Amino acid sequence: MSSLIPCSLTLIFLCFCFNLSNGATNPNLIYDSFLKCLSTNSTQPDPSLPNIIYGLNANSTAYTTVLQDYIKNRRFNTTSTPKPAIIITPKKESHVQATVLCAKKLGVQIKIRSGGHDYEGTSYVSSEKKFIVLDMFNLRAINVDIATETVVVQAGAQLGELYYRIWEKSKVHGFPAGVCPTVGVGGHLSGGGYGTMLRKYGLSVDHIIDARIVVADGNILDRKRMGEDFFWAIRGGGGASFGVVLSYTVKLVTVPVVNTVFRIMKTVEENATDLVYKWQTVIPNIDNDLFVRILLQPVTINNKKTVRASFIAHFLGDSVRLLALMNKNFPELGLRKEDCIEVSWIQSVLYWANFDLNTTKQEILLDRHSDNVNFLKRKSDYVQTPVSKPGLKFIFNKLVELGKVGLVFNSYGGRMSEVASDATPFPHRAGNLYKIQYSVNWNDEDPTLTKNYLNETRVLYKFMTNYVSKNPRGAFLNYRDLDIGVMTGTGNAGYKSGKVYGEKYFMGNFDRLVKVKSVVDPNNFFRNEQSIPILPKKSISKSRKVPT
Repeated sequence: MSSLIPCSLTLIFLCFCFNLSNGATNPNLIYDSFLKCLSTNSTQPDPSLPNIIYGLNANSTAYTTVLQDYIKNRRFNTTSTPKPAIIITPKKESHVQATVLCAKKLGVQIKIRSGGHDYEGTSYVSSEKKFIVLDMFNLRAINVDIATETVVVQAGAQLGELYYRIWEKSKVHGFPAGVCPTVGVGGHLSGGGYGTMLRKYGLSVDHIIDARIVVADGNILDRKRMGEDFFWAIRGGGGASFGVVLSYTVKLVTVPVVNTVFRIMKTVEENATDLVYKWQTVIPNIDNDLFVRILLQPVTINNKKTVRASFIAHFLGDSVRLLALMNKNFPELGLRKEDCIEVSWIQSVLYWANFDLNTTKQEILLDRHSDNVNFLKRKSDYVQTPVSKPGLKFIFNKLVELGKVGLVFNSYGGRMSEVASDATPFPHRAGNLYKIQYSVNWNDEDPTLTKNYLNETRVLYKFMTNYVSKNPRGAFLNYRDLDIGVMTGTGNAGYKSGKVYGEKYFMGNFDRLVKVKSVVDPNNFFRNEQSIPILPKKSISKSRKVPT
């Protein structure tokens, strides 16, 4: 690992003067100033620097390729989308340190991208005029140590790469994280992270045991140096509010040799309403080895519009035990032996990523562009009381009426009910039956269609108000949604606007996050449209000092 930038060089840097007060948004000026600044901050001559910085005008073809490579939502890949002045793609930790120091000196906002899956594009798009993107894709080393059951994974790695490297070393270890292989580790883990093992093992953040992060003064902190409050904050509070996460050290979990997956689809005419109602009451209390997601979609079958419910499952065990469990607790679903597919854990990853198990090799997980990139919108909710059968009928009718947007129900219970709501910044634990994701994808670039589909999600979200959590209505940070509030202003105004979305994401943990932020980044250098705000300086608590 790279050492800290020496104090003498930092002093040299501080004496290095720039004047960007006029023409500061000129991409060429920012490119030239950054390249000069990065060179000044290198501990020794670094011939790689010109190869890690891409300018909007300086090297436009390469710039466009790098920018678009990790845009995972086509809504933010249009000619009108704000573009960063430069993109920096660090190849070593010292590059990140120098970038942070240079951005501070030049007065430029940093957006930090690890995989590009932020649903609102906040890792590579900004409402501010001067911004750069720090793209972490070159920092993707993964060191798996089966003897200690730990992995050190850099922020630019993708989940698929992490899963593959674990599988290379062990067939009985895994990690509880998302089902999309191309999601970046940095954003996923710092926002909470979950997958099909959450009822057994909880969230991804529940298994983070150390981290390395670059803070606003350019120093690198690990868990010991940052202190427990700071370490708590970057395990679910969003790392980009506090610094640039370089890597996480995570603890592996054990998985059985034989896992079982299944998918059963039922329409409303095939008793889907009763099945979804029963799922709400059974699955949160069933064996922790079982996770069952429901996907609700408006479909047209035989010229008739209806709703189809897909029950998709991952069971940590064989089909014999699963069948016995389902026949006892949920016989109405009608699970049969022929519905069950016995797989290894790594094959379950492929199954949930919608790869064909008969033809797909595990190496597909190393393909950083294996997904299809669409226009999309996501929103989230939490359900704490089962929705009645009449309520479900109303919801299904609304889905048919709207015609495009779907719902995903992710079952909770199990380990999720055992971890305290303040153990990490992620608060949505006991008392929640399941999480809802509102989901709509489309391929047509027509702006009118985009407007209509976005409106569908908002109409459905408003319609669902009576069925979901309240005071505040909860939301999931990894399902970023700017509809629920954005940061406006600074000081008291910033805190008040941040509290609107902050309490939805973090509930009672919001103010603790604000206190940590106010100490570790008192000038609010690391900010985005939904970052953690700071308190006015006179209000910052002196009781929580985070060592730097």
